[in-house]
Amino acid sequence: MIARRIGSTLCALLIAAGILFGAFLVGPALMGWERYVIVSGSMTGTYDRGSLVFDEVVPTKSLKVGDVITYQPPPGAGPKGLVTHRIVKIGHEKKTGTTYYRTKGDANPAKDPWTFTLSGKQQPRVVAGIPKAGFVLAALAERNVRMLIVGFPALLIAIFAMVGLWRDSGREAAEAAQAAASTA
Repeated sequence: MIARRIGSTLCALLIAAGILFGAFLVGPALMGWERYVIVSGSMTGTYDRGSLVFDEVVPTKSLKVGDVITYQPPPGAGPKGLVTHRIVKIGHEKKTGTTYYRTKGDANPAKDPWTFTLSGKQQPRVVAGIPKAGFVLAALAERNVRMLIVGFPALLIAIFAMVGLWRDSGREAAEAAQAAASTA
């Protein structure tokens, strides 16, 4: 009886955790937000390494100094991959009429050594961050972790089903033995 209660509670907790995690992944997407994992320490203090940040896509014209954006640095100028840094300068080149941006990581002592333009009319801007949640998403990228997440509940279900069958077969055998003893 206690094992069944523990099993039911454990299953309920696992289902609740799965639903919560699913809502955590799907909810922001339904709001039109994109998610990114902070992989370096350049924004430490604001968004530490391993934080999960949510960006809303906004018109580039609405960007202002102080906004934190996620962008691709110019080829050969910066790190490979996306960068999430704070805008520290927005300039306008008079000859071409283009707008250029300069960013800086909050934990970095100096501004990024490059300026860049945004070719699209929209740009992801950070609206929220969750510390350490990026580590969970990074772990889910690993096949073995995903297999464990699927396999562990399946194993629990199989164990509880086998225990139930074993208990039921024992009860049926006892009832059969009792019926045989009473007819004799």
